[in-house]
Amino acid sequence: MLDYCVYLVYRAGVGLLGLLPLSVIFALGRTAGWLAWLGAGGYRRLARHNLELAFDRELTERERSRLVREHFQRLGANLLCSIKFTSWPIEKILVRVRVDHPERIERFQQTKKPFVLLLSHLASWELCAQLLPRFVPHARKLTVYQRMRNRYIDEHVRAARARFDVELSERSEGFARAIDALRSGGTVGILADQHAGDQGLWTPFFGRLASTTTLPALLAKRTGAAILPCAIASDGTARWRVIFEEPFASDAETIEELTARGNRALETQVRREPADWFWVHNRWKTPTPNFLLARYRRGIFIPAGETLKPFHILIRSTNWLGDAVMSIPAVRAIKHGRPDAQLTVATPEKLTALWREVKEVDHVLPIPTRSIFGAAKAMRGQGPFDVAVLFPNSLRSALEAKLAGIPRLAGFRGHSRSRLLHQFPRGKPTLQLVHQATRYLQLATTFGAVPHPIDRTPAPRARREQLRCALCPGAEYGPAKRWLPERFAEVAQEISNRHKVSWVLIGTEKDAALGQTIASALGERCENRIGQTTLAELIGELRQCDLLLTNDTGTMHLASILGVPVVAIFGSTEPKLTSPFGSPHEIIRHHVACSPCFLRECPLDFRCMREVQMAEVIAAVEHLLAFAR
Repeated sequence: MLDYCVYLVYRAGVGLLGLLPLSVIFALGRTAGWLAWLGAGGYRRLARHNLELAFDRELTERERSRLVREHFQRLGANLLCSIKFTSWPIEKILVRVRVDHPERIERFQQTKKPFVLLLSHLASWELCAQLLPRFVPHARKLTVYQRMRNRYIDEHVRAARARFDVELSERSEGFARAIDALRSGGTVGILADQHAGDQGLWTPFFGRLASTTTLPALLAKRTGAAILPCAIASDGTARWRVIFEEPFASDAETIEELTARGNRALETQVRREPADWFWVHNRWKTPTPNFLLARYRRGIFIPAGETLKPFHILIRSTNWLGDAVMSIPAVRAIKHGRPDAQLTVATPEKLTALWREVKEVDHVLPIPTRSIFGAAKAMRGQGPFDVAVLFPNSLRSALEAKLAGIPRLAGFRGHSRSRLLHQFPRGKPTLQLVHQATRYLQLATTFGAVPHPIDRTPAPRARREQLRCALCPGAEYGPAKRWLPERFAEVAQEISNRHKVSWVLIGTEKDAALGQTIASALGERCENRIGQTTLAELIGELRQCDLLLTNDTGTMHLASILGVPVVAIFGSTEPKLTSPFGSPHEIIRHHVACSPCFLRECPLDFRCMREVQMAEVIAAVEHLLAFAR
């Protein structure tokens, strides 16, 4: 009933417009468009955003504002005039329309060869269907369209088009009729400038990847038809211009090449009269759920020599060194998820040196950790971003990105932040133990990343007479993760007795007492650098080492990502969750009744660490030193 009432209002409006001169309708449409520009803030912002994506720095902010207003006015005028045209004969329409390069379409009529008319939402685009009989009088004429939700209005529009001897083929019905029309020497018109969703080919439009229908190219390749781009442009008050572009044949190019070429033709048309195009359509829509594109059916096609505008992704790093390192495989998978991905990692100052070592990261953004508003301000200053991926599981990280104005947020649920997120891993949490690096990768797969196997090949090292090994006796988390310092010293002594090895002690200032104990025992065989290195210096130090002997620490993960073999001793924590994952490594862990407890301090007798014997640690070190020889 509601649809019928809307239809009656529509028909009454059409009847009233039929009584008015076209120039008056044009003026009314411009006024209606101006009112829409004032009141439809969401569409106004969408049009402005699209103009920024398309023209970037080609237009000033003032020029974009003027263009958006003019677009709304032209859109209103063209829509109202299109309704008037449904009741006019072709001869009367042609009085208001000038045709550029009619010979390009007449050539097909003379040779009786089929062609696909490539159309776009420019100016009064319905004129294309209404004028087709003028240029193709003796062949079948068909347009592919999307059925309207209101069936009464849809039937009226279908009847109006049929009056112009144009068949309509709904997309949901398939394309058998379109193929038959082309094979009989006819023509098929297709609006090809809208977002094509999951079934489209991702190819550049104004230099930015956009999901584009391959239907014109598919039909052309299937039937041998040529593709003829056609545009409608405003040409003054209540006057228009039909422009037939240079056609291109379909036999020598692939479907992907033809689709990309069609986008270039459409771009040329839009640049000619930018105010005429349908900017209030979300042409460069960030796809859901997969804003990374590797999993899409038709994939990506980039023409040779094409330069892509970047798709800006902000990655909010975790605040701990070990967790940050374990997120690197996910960051790499995200980077490889689309060729236009530009990654900015927002991180606490203390971790900037780590992220500058990851070649997939384009920019590193240090953010203040004391102020949510300060962090949001820093993100806004580096943006704008298309999406943000939040690796910390905190409400604060989600608020930072939200306040920064990033339109899509992806991260883990929890900590009362689910309503702030647009994407998160679905399903119930598994009871199985999952490595933290795998967990980050699982997050990345929810928006289209394809994980790659972790490379466990040790980094190549220069052969030298004396090996250099690092020893990290501390653990930031707490003493429950620290093996006994005197046993570390004895292991290092024994290794030095067996091989030409020098040791370097590394750690934070909190580990100074542990370092002094070990350094006193080793004497000249070690260099004590505990509390004396920045993160950047620590990275440089580890790169010179052939092995790291450590507890479960951030330094352990750092060494693994640098390709340094690691011997790691676990106590209160669980190797299945946080073991090193990069370089070859040896894990030593005694699973006692109370482990893993994940406590910072042992309330009992520290049995999980006391049961770790020097002989097994020495054997593990000797096994990995074989990689360095």
